[in-house]
Amino acid sequence: MSSVQQPIIPVVGALIRSTPGTISLGQGMVSWGPPPEALEAARAALDDPATHRYGAVEGTDALLEIISRKLRSENGLDLTGSRVLVTAGSNMAFQSLVHAITEPGDEIILSVPYYFNHEMAVRIAGCVPVVVPADASYQLQVDALARAITPRTRAIVTVSPNNPSGAIYPRAALEAVNALCDRRGLYHVSDEAYEYFVYPGGSHYSPGSAAGAGAHTISLYSLSKAYGFAGWRIGYMAIPEALNEAIYKVQDTVLICPTMVAQAAAAAALEVGRAWCDRFMPGLASVRASVLARFGEIEEFCDLPAPGGAFYCLPRVRIGMPAMTLMERLVREHRVAAIAGDTFGLTDGAYLRVSYGALEASTVEEGMKRLVGGLKALRAAGVSSL
Repeated sequence: MSSVQQPIIPVVGALIRSTPGTISLGQGMVSWGPPPEALEAARAALDDPATHRYGAVEGTDALLEIISRKLRSENGLDLTGSRVLVTAGSNMAFQSLVHAITEPGDEIILSVPYYFNHEMAVRIAGCVPVVVPADASYQLQVDALARAITPRTRAIVTVSPNNPSGAIYPRAALEAVNALCDRRGLYHVSDEAYEYFVYPGGSHYSPGSAAGAGAHTISLYSLSKAYGFAGWRIGYMAIPEALNEAIYKVQDTVLICPTMVAQAAAAAALEVGRAWCDRFMPGLASVRASVLARFGEIEEFCDLPAPGGAFYCLPRVRIGMPAMTLMERLVREHRVAAIAGDTFGLTDGAYLRVSYGALEASTVEEGMKRLVGGLKALRAAGVSSL
């Protein structure tokens, strides 16, 4: 456990609490909550005796049916030879599958920047995260992924739309990873938590929809973002049938079953469907535009590939100090928080993940004013001290 990085969100949370008035552009959440239908379903579930008992390890029949219908109609998954399981968020799904497909010392390939909890889960399982840099636009380098494969490799992980960069991987790249995994006998783990968070000009592709992909593709999904379900801890996964027994063992041991009341709420939310998220996307797109415009003010020392999805920006700031130091000084001196890129595997400069999904537009605007102003001031101080 000593090799597992300290979770960054609680670290930043403590820093914020010690600096009253700080605006956090750190944690990846949305500003909205669940649809009313989900809340009503949760209330109704409290009167059902089954809510207060253990449920099926894989989830309730009602929720599994709704999820399966959604995966077929929206994501194009065939599901023949696959199993669907409800999980306590997609983080738990990832942890379970790592235990199911590896032995200690095995390797999982992650594209950098990676989602930090993926890297942590690999280490917790006693395995080795093999990191492969993305290109300057945060896009996959499939040839580099292929070169990283060894006899101990068990899977390649992709996250699209991406956390932390907001990049959307094109269909051709994801199909290439699928073909590579098929050819080399590996699993392709596709994390699609941000599938609905795509801005004009972009599109989301589920690699599990490719012909024959179900035998080697593991698809992860979450209600936390699109449905404002972060605190309910509900996600789901589509896995090859061959992995069901192993993952079933992990889930039964760790969880027994997903929370029954949360499953009732999730079923109602999924019946409302992506329309719930879609209603908020124009406002989120407007906030995104204002964030990008603010970063445009410092483009002479800030590199930022425009994100096509999610609700993150990942600028590289040429400022002459480590990212962790920069993160702390922005909080203490300018009362604005972002997440240092080190936690996502970025160690070749000062990167900051900026999240704009959890706050009202006016708060994001004030936060960006402080962030850009703070970066200007810190850079000027650094230049003048040379």
